[in-house]
Order: sequence, then C-alpha cells, then structure tokens
Amino acid sequence: MVQNEIVDRDTYRKIKKMNRQKLTIFILQYGDQLLGEQGKTIDLPALEAELSKIKGIGGKRLDEIMTVIEKFLDV
Repeated sequence: MVQNEIVDRDTYRKIKKMNRQKLTIFILQYGDQLLGEQGKTIDLPALEAELSKIKGIGGKRLDEIMTVIEKFLDV
C-alpha cells in the first residue's frame, strides 16, 4: 500500500518548532488551502431552488432555513 506524503520534510521540521498559537494558525491556513484546491463551493440559489421543491417547505420556512445556512457559511 502506497502512502502519499501529506507534509514534506521541510514543513515537518517547521511544525516541530512551532508553538501552539503558530501551529493553530498554520493548520487553519493549510485547511483553507486544501478546501480551495478541491474547488468545492455551494451554489446558494441552486440550493434554495432544490429545497423549495421539498413538499411542506413554504416560502417563509425556506427563508428561515436559508438564513441558518448563510449564518454557518458566514455569507
């Protein structure tokens, strides 16, 4: 079984020297980079259109749902 290196040797050495605060910042930035590379995004209008097709979800309830989703996405 072949394992891909996630962290190269130089990065590993830098991580070993980091304190907790610097490591936290590094992990958050690294995670953002990985998510950006995957190119995953959410199309909110398309999501809203699909949710509106669900039986029992009216306009008012849909607005409440979209508000919660946008809150979690920081939109």
